Parts: sequence; C-alpha cells; structure tokens
Amino acid sequence: MIPVDVLEVLLPRFQDALTRAFGPEHAAADPSLRRSDRADLQANVALALGKKLGRPPRAVAEALVAALQVDDIIEKIEIAGPGFLNLTVRSDWLSAALTRARGDEHLGVLPAAQPDTVVIDYSAPNVAKEMHVGHLRSTVIGDALARLLEFRGHRVIRQNHIGDWGTPFGMLIEHLLDVGESTTTSDVSVGELGAFYKQARGKFDGDPAFADRARKRVVLLQGGDAETLRLWRVLYEASKGYFEKVYSLLDVTLTSKDLCGESFYDPMLAPLCQELESRGVANVDQGALCIFPPGFTTKEGTPLPLIIRKQDGGFGYATTDLAAVRYRVDSLHGTRLLYVVGAPQAQHLAMVFAASRICGFLPDTVRAEHVAFGSVLGTDKRMFRSRAGATARLVDLIEEAIDRAGVVVKEKMPNLPEDERAVISRAVGVGSIKYADLSSDRVKDYVFDLERMVSFEGNTAGYVQYAIARAKNIRRKAEVSEVGAFQVQEPTERALALALLDFGSVVRSVESSLEPHRLCGYLYTLSGRFTEFYDACPVIKAEEPVRSSRLSLCDLTARTLSQGLALLGITALERM
Repeated sequence: MIPVDVLEVLLPRFQDALTRAFGPEHAAADPSLRRSDRADLQANVALALGKKLGRPPRAVAEALVAALQVDDIIEKIEIAGPGFLNLTVRSDWLSAALTRARGDEHLGVLPAAQPDTVVIDYSAPNVAKEMHVGHLRSTVIGDALARLLEFRGHRVIRQNHIGDWGTPFGMLIEHLLDVGESTTTSDVSVGELGAFYKQARGKFDGDPAFADRARKRVVLLQGGDAETLRLWRVLYEASKGYFEKVYSLLDVTLTSKDLCGESFYDPMLAPLCQELESRGVANVDQGALCIFPPGFTTKEGTPLPLIIRKQDGGFGYATTDLAAVRYRVDSLHGTRLLYVVGAPQAQHLAMVFAASRICGFLPDTVRAEHVAFGSVLGTDKRMFRSRAGATARLVDLIEEAIDRAGVVVKEKMPNLPEDERAVISRAVGVGSIKYADLSSDRVKDYVFDLERMVSFEGNTAGYVQYAIARAKNIRRKAEVSEVGAFQVQEPTERALALALLDFGSVVRSVESSLEPHRLCGYLYTLSGRFTEFYDACPVIKAEEPVRSSRLSLCDLTARTLSQGLALLGITALERM
C-alpha cells in the first residue's frame, strides 16, 4: 500500500534531494519537517545544514528546493526568513491519501518493516497483597504499549512478573492456617488482601512464637514440602482470581496465562549462580556472590556489586531478573525486552542489563529498555493516599471514577435511559483514569484529580469520546449507507485532513519512544480540528458533492479517534 502519511512520503524525497544537492554524506540530515501555522508543513533543515556547509541557510534552502522532486505531492514551496521551507500539499494528493486511509483496516498505518518479538513486563502485583494506585501506572502504560506494538505488527508476549515467592509467604501461610483456608480464600477473592497481609505482619512483628513458625515455614516452602506448597497454592489461586477481577474492571488485556512470577524462576537460581561462578563471571566478595558491571560505583567511588547470591546463600531480585532475561531471550525468543517499572528502579535495571550482557544472556541483537514512570500524587502534590491516609486501593479508585462519571453524565444527559447511562459512565470513568495517566509524560509525576479527569472538556478521555459520538451522530442523522469522495477545500477541512493523515507518524513515534502521551496529544488535537471543522462547515445541509465529502471526513475522524483510543485501551462510544 502507498503510504498516506505525507511526512513518511516526503522523507525519502528530501534524502534524495540532499544527496543530489550536497553529496551523499548529507543524505541523513534531518529535514526537520513539522506542522506550521504558515503552511501545511515547514522544513528547517537549511539552518542546521548551513552551519555544517559554511554557507548561508537561505542559499542552502534554494539549492535544496532546486533538487527536490515533489511536484506530485507539493503544490507550492516558499523560502521564508533565513531559510525555512514552507510547503503546501496538493489537494488532489490529500484526497487520494484520505481515500486510501478510509479503505484500509489500519487506516493507512503500514506494518513494521522488521517486526520484533516484544516481551513486555508490566503490572507485577504481589500475591496476597492489595493492588493499589502504585500498580496503576505500570498496568495502564504497559497495556497501551502492548496494544500499540501489536497494531504495528510486532509479536507481543506479556509477562506479569508477580511477587509470589520468598520470605513473606512464611507468615502468610501461617496466618492462613490460623484463620482457616475457607476464610482466607473468601477474603482474598473479594479483595480484602490489605487486611489479611497487615494481620499476618502484625503477628509476625508482635508474636515471637508466630515469627518462629513463619521462619520454619519458609524453609519448608523453599525445600518443596508438599503440604506447604499446597497452602501456597491456595493463596496463589485466590489472588489470581482477584487480579483477574481488577484487570477486567480496568479493561486491560492481561490474563492468567500471562502470569510468570518469582516462583517460576526459583528453580533456575542456584544453577545460574553455580554456572556464573564456574565461568568466572561472578566472584565471591565478602561472602556474597557478585557481578561488577563496569561503570557503576558507590558514593565512595568503589565498584558497585550486583549481588546474585547473598552471604546466607539466599537469592534476591537481581538473581531472578537475570534468570528472567535469559528465559525471555532463549525461550521466548524476545528481540526487544520492555520493563514497565517505576523510575526509582533505574539503576537496578541498568545493572541487570549490563550484567546480562557480560553473562551472554543479552546479545547485541536484543534491546532491553526500562520504560520508567513517575509517581501518582494527590491534589496536595504529595504521594496519593486514600481519605483515611492509607495507600489507595485500585478497585476503590476505579469504582469512584465510574460513580463520578455517572454524576457528570446524568447532568449533561438527564434523559438517557438508566442502562445506557451506566454503560457510558463506566466507559468514561475507566477511560478517564487511563487517559489521565497516559496523557502525562510517563517519566514525570502527575496529580490524580478525579474531578478534572471525568470532565468532557480539555485533554481528557471524555472530550475525545464526545468527539467520536458527535461524528457518528452526524452520520446517523444524514441517513446514508455510503460516504462519498473526498474534496478538501475549506481551511478547516484541510486542517482536519492533514491531522487525520498524521496518525501513522504518531503511532510510529510511540512505537519508538514508548511515550503514550504523544498519542493522547494527537487525539486531543484531532478532536479539536474536528470541532473547528464542524463549527465552520455545514455537513448535512451542504449541497452535493460537498455533503458526501464532509460526511466522509466525519466517518474517517470517528474511525481514527476510535482506533487511537483502542490502542490506549479506552472504549469509544456510539452515542453520548
């Protein structure tokens, strides 16, 4: 299929022109093509290239224009200021590109030329512990990236690296025995994990006899005692059911088949350490087995160790993470490994990646990337807490968002039937939480403000969802089964058309940068372009063939916005 993205089409034309005008050594110069208020596109390459060539930027721009062969795409090129190139796209090219996008299931977004096998690690709750707001970012960001990468044609393998092993399970199993299996299963499955864990921790800290029992239980667990493993499985299965309920409520794609927690890697840890020690990759230092990746030092400037076997013979997160890297490359055949983990883990993951290179677990052909994210803050700009001051339960936040969205929907649409209002409230409520998270630059902290999130104004899920519903409503009112040919004439039609054709470049930018806020920004801009078009251009009352063309723009806008929200894991609505 011929690309519909004008930036994608023009890039090789600019590279050819740069080669002809200035030599092949400058073919890779960035044309700096972007949207402009002065024209459809602006290219700023002459300014940077002028410095390299020692020539006036305007003279560079003139030579570049002379070498450009774009008459089939570009109607007019003007040199402005010191050497900016202002480009106007041909209307017939726009119409043809819009027609190709409309006829394609993927709206003209071409599949990746070299698909990866992407192994993406995200969510990672703990067995027998409550999912809280801290799990929200990893789950929502990871799920959006998984969806988008699949849309681009990559093979995506989800890995939910849950905390399901280790010393805490000694006290949890003993507490299970104290309260009874049936009570535990009931409490955990309905989401009373916070209370269950606190009770176990309280007894461990305050009752020496219980603490002694818990420590002995850990030894039995690690030794493979059948009854202890059965009790561990009770906690695991009850928690798994709870996780599934949360994921269903949040509308993410994670399922039980994606679970691959610490217990899966536990049998691999001792052999891994023995192998690395025998190969001389890891060495004993002060009783602990360590790897010393180059470039990492302590505050005192001494080499910083990655400890893979502790002095007492136990294993930590680093050992499990090394085993996971090896498994994801050797067994899952991953070529791109993504870790959607909070920013505070940056050094740990950087050391794990570096150690994996040293060990030979992570070949140069495989990329490992930390998809870091900041914290969720309350409106007081402090770490987000519940009204009672505790860490906020994720389920409570989702349900509160749905309730608040319901209030807003009832105010705006008081005559809606109750069942329809419930559907819209859920879509807006859940969508608002996800969109607010994803529309923020992921490396930064953001403020969790439900009142702002569920609004239908500004850069929110509700604003985009409303634009989709409005576009679909126009089509319904027109009472036509088919839309007509595109005829882009008015300024707002042109602006909308160009924005529609940007979808592919935005998707590719997120694929590369792993920054979903770029897609959110695009959807907000596209919704605004549609509103401007709708306000300026009559659709249903227009004469043919303009009427059919504008209906086509409405139809393609609704499809593009809906697909964009789908990549974020947010539901589009037919009516609002």
